[in-house]
Amino acid sequence: MKNKHIINSLLMFFVFTMFTGISQEKSTQMYWIHEDQVKPSMVGEYEAVSKELVAACKTHGVKEAKWLTLATSNFNYIYVGEIDKMADLDKNIFAGLSEKMGKEAFSNLFARMDKCYTDHLDYIITLDKDLSYQPSGINQMPEGKYYRNNVRYYVTPENYAKGYEIAKKYKKLFSEKGSKMYYRVYRSSFGSNGTFFMVAMAAESPEDYERMSAANRKLLGEEGAKLNQELLGIISKMDEMQGWMRTDLSYTGN
Repeated sequence: MKNKHIINSLLMFFVFTMFTGISQEKSTQMYWIHEDQVKPSMVGEYEAVSKELVAACKTHGVKEAKWLTLATSNFNYIYVGEIDKMADLDKNIFAGLSEKMGKEAFSNLFARMDKCYTDHLDYIITLDKDLSYQPSGINQMPEGKYYRNNVRYYVTPENYAKGYEIAKKYKKLFSEKGSKMYYRVYRSSFGSNGTFFMVAMAAESPEDYERMSAANRKLLGEEGAKLNQELLGIISKMDEMQGWMRTDLSYTGN
C-alpha cells in the first residue's frame, strides 16, 4: 500500500506540472517543507535547541543548508527550503555540520529536539509565480511583514483545472482593481496531505491583516463576492494557518 501511494503521488505531481504548461525554471519554484508538531509544554525547550542549531550552522559556516521558519499559532514549526529538483531531497544538508561539530554532539542536539514534538512531516509545495499577485516582484519576506495568514483550498482531482482557472481570475481581478493586498500561491506537490492551492499573505500583525482584508473586500465588491462563491462551489474543504516568520529560527547561510 505504501509503494502504491508513493507511485500515485509521483504521478499526480508530474501530471500537475505538465497540466499547467509552465516552465519550471521561469514560473515555478519547488520548496521542501519540514513540519514539527511541537508539544505546547515543550515549546521553550524546542526553540532553545532550534536556536542552537542556527548558531552551530553560523559558527561552522554551513553552506548546504538554508531555511525560513514559520511558527504557527497551534505550535507547529514549519521549515521551508528551496530545491531545484526532486533529487535534491537525497542530499544530507547537515552532513558537513555533523562532521564539524562531531557526530556525538550533532546527534545529541537532534535527540533533544526530537523529544519536543509528537510528530513531524516532510513534503513539497510549488510556488506558482503566474498565479501569485505581488506587483513589485515575488518576495517571501517583505520587509516589516512577519505575520502570516496562509489558507489552503483543497480540491478533488476532477476540480483541479477549475481551481487553477479561478486562481487566474483572482489575479486578474486584483490587478484590475489595483489591490494593495498581495499574496503568493503555492500548489501541493509530492508528499502533501491532499491536493490544494495555498494562498500566503503577509502583514505587520493580525490587526493589520484584518484591516487589509476588510479594505480589499470593499475594493473587490460584487465581483469579488461572486468569485468567492465560485471558489466555494468547487473546493472540498479549506483550512487556515496563522503565525509569525521567525528570523531567529531561520538560517540563510549569511
